[in-house]
Amino acid sequence: MFFSFFPKPKLFFLSFAVWALLSVVSWYLFVQDWGPTLSLGSLFGHGFPEALAEEADAAAQALYNTAFASALDLWLYQYMLLCYGLFVGGWMVYGGQKWGRWSVIGSGIIVFITWFQVQVSVMLNEWYGSFYDLIQRALSEPQSITAEEYYGQLSSVVVLLMIAVTVAVLNSFFVSHYVFRWRTAMNDYYTSKWEQVRHIEGASQRIQEDTMRFASIMEGLGVRFLDSIMTLIAFLPILWGLSSYVTSLPLIGEVPQALVFVAITWSIFGTFLLALAGLKLPGLEFKNQRVEAAFRKELVYGEDYENRAQPPELKELFSNIRQNYFRLYKNYLYFNIVRYGYLQAGNFMPLVILAPSIIAGAFTLGVMQRVTNAFNQVESSFQFLVNSWTTIVELQSIYKRLKAFEAAIEDQPLPEIDQMYLKHNSTE
Repeated sequence: MFFSFFPKPKLFFLSFAVWALLSVVSWYLFVQDWGPTLSLGSLFGHGFPEALAEEADAAAQALYNTAFASALDLWLYQYMLLCYGLFVGGWMVYGGQKWGRWSVIGSGIIVFITWFQVQVSVMLNEWYGSFYDLIQRALSEPQSITAEEYYGQLSSVVVLLMIAVTVAVLNSFFVSHYVFRWRTAMNDYYTSKWEQVRHIEGASQRIQEDTMRFASIMEGLGVRFLDSIMTLIAFLPILWGLSSYVTSLPLIGEVPQALVFVAITWSIFGTFLLALAGLKLPGLEFKNQRVEAAFRKELVYGEDYENRAQPPELKELFSNIRQNYFRLYKNYLYFNIVRYGYLQAGNFMPLVILAPSIIAGAFTLGVMQRVTNAFNQVESSFQFLVNSWTTIVELQSIYKRLKAFEAAIEDQPLPEIDQMYLKHNSTE
């Protein structure tokens, strides 16, 4: 599944995790301080500004902060391109894999685009804060803002949204090709071993359908996982800073960094709750694919042989499908009760934890919007498993089916459920 597409998969993913962690930690510890010395931003008119005099007024300070933030962002892009270049270049030389251009360079492009989209979310979060502060001023003091100010704020976000939409469309197009290349790599590998795997139940389906679904689901989960990690990196510092507005929690009282504390605690609670509620689902999903494949295979045989696909046998096979689906429905019933109940409660969690601060009038409407959005972003990132649990269950069942192929190719014992199928066929 991975070996056919990625060079030395275990080492590749481990090195990526280590390199990414090292790059992020280095940025926050010392690399960002090297910007005034190493950044090439001055060549494009975005160099780091000279330090202000101590007696500088507020307007000069605001201009300085804007220029410094712009220069720091440009330095961050330069640093990221360097990190990407070193990692991708190293693996292209060392990996020597047929699909390296897609698996290595393609993965790097997807990671970079995911990071860029998170940065757009950060910029939108800041825009919402400013916009709702403007609305609060207009509602509390009629005629205090002009139409030009209002529409100016709306127009300022248009360019940002156009960039976001363009990047999302192009990313979707690229990812579609990436997924198909991964499927092609698995297809080529498994079909080259057809004589070793043809005896396995549903072998044709596993090659034709399961490889496609596996690549697609892995790509989707991988992108969401990266998005969750990068969102945490981007929004946790924001939420940490905004926690200064929230000094007390209902029923609990004062808690240091209350917003971060609640986001982490609530997300961990939900993850364990959903994992417990969905404990039986992976096995049922796997068995569901098996009984469906057995029914489909008998119908295919019935097209060529008169003595196959007889009504009593088809009735028994479909009865197995019915029983398994009913077990799935029952398990998904209480799983969805827990899941949707938890997610709906989470929508109101920011309003609950902000209650003492709202009543005390501790911040403006714009600050409240920034707090709510940042909290939801961090909470959603921590809830990756909660939001992806049904997809993970499906992936696990597909993984088990494809694992049987690899066991046959490597002359290892088949999974127990496939051994049962072979014993059943041998007695017929």
